[in-house]
Amino acid sequence: MAQSLQIGQVAKETGASVDAIRFYEKQRLLKQPPRTEGGFRLFTSQDVQNIHFIRRAQELGFTLNEIRELLFLKNGDAGTCLHVQDLLNTKLSSVHQKIAELQKLENELAADLKKCERALGKSRSVGHDRCPVLEEIASK
Repeated sequence: MAQSLQIGQVAKETGASVDAIRFYEKQRLLKQPPRTEGGFRLFTSQDVQNIHFIRRAQELGFTLNEIRELLFLKNGDAGTCLHVQDLLNTKLSSVHQKIAELQKLENELAADLKKCERALGKSRSVGHDRCPVLEEIASK
């Protein structure tokens, strides 16, 4: 058997917390590792590679279910690239949608900020302190 690592060593090597590694195991992203007589988990270099893969996939925005599927494809045989392409297209479409939503939110917040600035400019000269943004939010 290849060199076995305990969970603390794997955590140091991958940058994942011990809790995250246990979580990946519970979510079946990692195979249950064999244990020593004392009950310590023993991980292989393949497990370490899979944890790096999981963390990178998470950074790319993939869900745990998608990562599980990617791991299955990674360890599978033929026809995987087309399926991965489909997953990437779906993920990219989702990112574009989120960007559009964030741009809309940015525009709304900027417009609200201008309303506040105008109201503050008027309140200094008129003497009222009503916030048009709060009134607008309350009326919706």
